[in-house]
Amino acid sequence: MKNIAVIGSGFAGLSAASYLAKYGYKVQIFEKNNDLGGRARKFTTHNGFSFDMGPSWYWMPEVFERYFADFNASTADFYTLIKLNPAFEMVLSNQTKLQIPANYQDLLQLFETIEKGSSLALQRFLNSAEKKYNIAFQDLIYSPGLSWLEFCKISIFKNLFTLDIFSSYSTYVKKYFKNPILITLMEFPILFLGAMPQDTPALYSLMNYAGLKLGTYYPLGGFSKIIEAMVSINKKLQVEIFTNAAIQKLHVSKNKIVAITVNNTEISCDGVIATADYHHVENCLLENKYRNYSNDYWDKKTFAPSCLIYYLGVNKKIDNLLHHTLFFENDLQEHAKDIYINKQWSKKPLFYVCCTSKTDPNVAPKGQENIFMLMPIAIGLEDSETTRELFFKEMLDRLEKHVNISIKNNIVYKKSYCVSDFIFDYNAYKGNGYGLANTVLQTAVFKPSMQNKKIKNLFYAGQLTVPGPGVPPCIISGKIVANLINKQINKNIL
Repeated sequence: MKNIAVIGSGFAGLSAASYLAKYGYKVQIFEKNNDLGGRARKFTTHNGFSFDMGPSWYWMPEVFERYFADFNASTADFYTLIKLNPAFEMVLSNQTKLQIPANYQDLLQLFETIEKGSSLALQRFLNSAEKKYNIAFQDLIYSPGLSWLEFCKISIFKNLFTLDIFSSYSTYVKKYFKNPILITLMEFPILFLGAMPQDTPALYSLMNYAGLKLGTYYPLGGFSKIIEAMVSINKKLQVEIFTNAAIQKLHVSKNKIVAITVNNTEISCDGVIATADYHHVENCLLENKYRNYSNDYWDKKTFAPSCLIYYLGVNKKIDNLLHHTLFFENDLQEHAKDIYINKQWSKKPLFYVCCTSKTDPNVAPKGQENIFMLMPIAIGLEDSETTRELFFKEMLDRLEKHVNISIKNNIVYKKSYCVSDFIFDYNAYKGNGYGLANTVLQTAVFKPSMQNKKIKNLFYAGQLTVPGPGVPPCIISGKIVANLINKQINKNIL
């Protein structure tokens, strides 16, 4: 029986491991941290607050269902999904507040009150986005991106113009909407996809379909419940999982990995899937001659943001706060420029607040709230405690203004997380939080290869490979790489 080692226990690693085990391989997962889940780890404080450390937007529910269905299960076997209504709130200039309803007809009415005729425009926009979404899931997103031949399908050529791969997202949105409020609403997911709206393909309007039409959900108990569910599936399939198990070296012989060193112990293996940071794996675990890419390659890449995060426990209820709130009082373009062009701390930042205790009574003590504040920032920034506190004050001041009550004196737990933490915990290249930006030249075959070009049995998965950043893409990435390995082993290529 072939033995495959998986580096990392995030969504991609757990996904890849479970599929390989299903196919009959012996699989071992090695996680450098004490807790499983990668960026989706959870922590609980001494005074009863629980926080998801990373992902908080549950979009594309069918991806999760498809994963569990592959193991004769469903999400309902592991956690309860709640559809949020309103899905989220946006705070705009002059304290304009926009609550996004879960009901589609209510959403159309909301658009119409902001811009006459925009309800019909939204229907056209989302109909087109739905087509992109369906084509992507049927023909694009489950491909390994190793060759253009993967995309030589009649269905893709027939819909090449429908996909709008080479159109600017920003220009595309402005064809449908003129009101700046609606433009901001439609462009906000792009901030987290990792590029300026004008540099992002209009293909990614499919994200609007996912968020506005399919809806925004919350798994009761938090995103850690998904990790727990995937771990459960892995254990049922006899996958061995090791924590506090940092990989120190990949041993290569005759262009194949024959062993890994973990905590000074050498363990033999027949193949490796690295879902840890791609740059770290190549630069710290491999000799130079075996690397796919140079440091210059990574330096020239456009990365999605890092972020400054604050986890707060507040010992009172905050009545005027929803589960998800986007603070977009400042200009989206200016903040995006500071991230991707100027590469500096933003002078007028946007930020996001998640308060899961609004939906989940078990994540904070009774009568209290847990608050997660996140500000997207450029990668590689210096993040001293002084700088962190400066932006903490700004975010808290704006939050207090929004809810119209004082919070600062009721904070009973406070923890920050930023660039240096991403580097320390995840070996993240320049402290990136979301992987590579989804630009045209960083899509599909233009992404870092899933397969090492010099080592036959070394593969990569996760947010720096196909399909890209985000929880659903990482789950899909794990399935793609598992299928790729299984196919090559069956053909005696490995």
